[in-house]
Amino acid sequence: MKVVVLTGPESAGKSSLCRALAQRFGAPVVHEYVREYIEAHQRDTCYDDVEPIARAQWQREQAARALRAPLLLLDTHLLSNRQWSRTLFGKSPAWIDAVLARQRYDAIFLLPPEGLPWQADGQRCQPQLAQRQEFHTQLRAWLQWRGQPFADVPGSWQQRYQHMEQAIAGMLRPCAS
Repeated sequence: MKVVVLTGPESAGKSSLCRALAQRFGAPVVHEYVREYIEAHQRDTCYDDVEPIARAQWQREQAARALRAPLLLLDTHLLSNRQWSRTLFGKSPAWIDAVLARQRYDAIFLLPPEGLPWQADGQRCQPQLAQRQEFHTQLRAWLQWRGQPFADVPGSWQQRYQHMEQAIAGMLRPCAS
């Protein structure tokens, strides 16, 4: 099983790229749970919401891993929960760092804010490019600090898709003997 994460700031194409990659490879996707949470509660989140949101995201990832599909795509993962918590509230639950430090992924694609326009959707809160760039910088810093291998995937939506599609196809290709 190969587990691939798409991470980055708002409007970097994570969800639409996951959908396209899932269709291409017939893979399940673990979607961003916070969207469902906000929709269900019909309010802005507060720090007390971080714990149930992150726990549900982690449980969904683990349930999807248990299916043992050849490829699993994560539209987000705990790193995004951690970074949003730190961005909005200045802190995040310690267990998130502990879990992330132990977890390894077959590919982490870090998508920058440049290259795709910001799109308001009623839940997004960083319309300014500088805000999304800072979020991206913090994601990158955490990945580097923890020694998590990742690939930068800049460019247009199509360029991002092509890069990830080729990388995933290579990962799934059987090794020649």
